[in-house]
This record gives sequence, C-alpha cells and structure tokens, in this order.
Amino acid sequence: MPAGRAVVPGDPFSPSELSRIDWAIRNAETLSGLAFSVYVGASEADPRRYAIRLHAALDDPAGSVLVMCDPAFRALEVISGSRAKRTLDDIECGLAVASMQSSFVAGDLVGGLVLGIQQLGEAARSPRTLHSTAT
Repeated sequence: MPAGRAVVPGDPFSPSELSRIDWAIRNAETLSGLAFSVYVGASEADPRRYAIRLHAALDDPAGSVLVMCDPAFRALEVISGSRAKRTLDDIECGLAVASMQSSFVAGDLVGGLVLGIQQLGEAARSPRTLHSTAT
C-alpha cells in the first residue's frame, strides 16, 4: 500500500468524499512531515494484527501512520511507526480515535476520518520554536 493515500476496497465513497479524505492526508503530511495512509474495508478476525500487517507493507513504515477502519466489524486502529511515535504518542492517537468514533456513531464516516486525520497531523506537528539560541 503506498503511503499518503486512502485505500478503499470497492470504493464505497463518492469522488468528493475521497477528495476530502485525500485533502486531510495531504494536510496532515504537510503539518507533521509523516506519511499518512487510510484503509477502509474488511479486516480479519484480529483487526489490530491486520492493521499492523498493512502498516508494515507501507513504503516507509517507520515514518508512517495508518488509520484502518472496518465499518462492518466496528474496528478502528491507528498504527504509527517508530519514527512517527517520537511526535505522536498513544494518548494523542487515543484522542483522535475517540473523535473519529463519535462521528462514526453519528453516521458520518468520512467526517470522522477527516477529523481524526487532521487531529493526528496536528498532534504530530513539530513544536514551534519560540526563540532561538543562534546568534
């Protein structure tokens, strides 16, 4: 699975919905310097293990974040690589998952994905430097 792309088997989304998801991915990548990918579709009996395998198949797993959503199985996983974890910790991922789940419960799958991806990208943003010691 290439990084920076929403992969949706069977494309259950309209072109405008896919465009919104792709925009969120590009924005998160610009903010954070990490590669973001989204998979929406059927997983396996162990969704976490499946998401880990998808993440491992990315072009740069260490610098990547994968959001895997299986609506039928009601599974949602966020997997981040070793380099991504330096700026994106489990608490921030958990907050993004909670935001996505709230939207999903309200019936807004695309809005939830967009919100969660934006939240992850913002959380992984490099801290702004308020001052510099360079002279």
